[in-house]
Amino acid sequence: MNYFSSNFKLGILGGGQLGKMMLYHTRKYDIYTCVIDPSKDAPARLACDEFRVGDLLDYDTVLDFGKHVDVLTIEIENVNIDALETLEDEGIKVFPSAKTLRSIQNKAQQKLFYRDHNIPTADFSRFAYTSEIEEAVENGGLSYPFVWKSARFGYDGMGVKIVKRYTDLIDLPNVECIAEKLIPFKNELAVIVARNRNGDLKTYPVVEMEFHPEANQVEYVICPARITTEVAKKAELIALKAASAFKHVGLLAVEMFQTENDEILVNEVAPRPHNSGHYSIEASYTDQFEQHLRAILNLPLGKTENKVAGVMVNLVGAENHEGNVVYKNIEKIMAMDGVTPHIYGKKQTRPFRKMGHVTIVNADISEARKIAEKVKRTIEVISD
Repeated sequence: MNYFSSNFKLGILGGGQLGKMMLYHTRKYDIYTCVIDPSKDAPARLACDEFRVGDLLDYDTVLDFGKHVDVLTIEIENVNIDALETLEDEGIKVFPSAKTLRSIQNKAQQKLFYRDHNIPTADFSRFAYTSEIEEAVENGGLSYPFVWKSARFGYDGMGVKIVKRYTDLIDLPNVECIAEKLIPFKNELAVIVARNRNGDLKTYPVVEMEFHPEANQVEYVICPARITTEVAKKAELIALKAASAFKHVGLLAVEMFQTENDEILVNEVAPRPHNSGHYSIEASYTDQFEQHLRAILNLPLGKTENKVAGVMVNLVGAENHEGNVVYKNIEKIMAMDGVTPHIYGKKQTRPFRKMGHVTIVNADISEARKIAEKVKRTIEVISD
């Protein structure tokens, strides 16, 4: 099929920053792109050929949008899967598939999938409602501490809480959830796997993620991860196993724990470009957004190695700031060597909202990490 400068239409469900960054490449290749998002101010609205405002969880909205494109993809998992199944039945190509998304969208089902396919993951218990947990603790079926995770709609620290005592349960929503064994780990790692329709697979180098202690958001993504070759190989093989088990088409970001004794456990996956791959825009031969397009269009997958070491810093809204965004001291970080800011195009900031990221590239990973710290201390995302 001719995708380039043709009548072919690619549809993207979601117009956030991931959609916006995907559009850099649809522009480069002149691929006609239609985007739908609930917000009229979505970051991706300016770079696509057609933009529509609509609810991604509404069956009729997603169905109608999908009928007007040739291939449909996502930049967010929370979409109406029944509509995707209907579209597939009607011959529209949907990647990732509705079946894959159904397995991943619900964290309890995602964990069961790992268990069924012998993919190592932390032990867990499923609950129809959070209120059932107290009884499980009293009966000895569960003990503190554990990690509570909402089965649906959790992201970026939302829908996740470490529960150390009964009082930690009080303010949690009474929803379908899992209670997961708290794993003492050395590192949080991630591997992005690309798989096209032919089943060709490529992995990006293992990245190391450093988290903000309060917000439970990634502060730094470091590539390559500062781990042994043996651990990196183990992480890559588990990520490949997961992508193959899901029969996934597109990008799969596999987040993992490296335990104290160097076991690798899958934490969760995202079936789309991911925060842990943003470094690739500056540091890789083929960035994750182009690779996602290559995979879903069944084109040859690009080279995934790093050209240079990279560290990514998330730009999130400062505490106590809400309103029109100001990027304070952005000129100062732009004066630093190898530093590239990405601004997502969200006009309104609020505490911990993802507003952009900064990539730092350097031949030496430890030097890149030092500069990243300086960047973090210098730039502030505040309101006017």
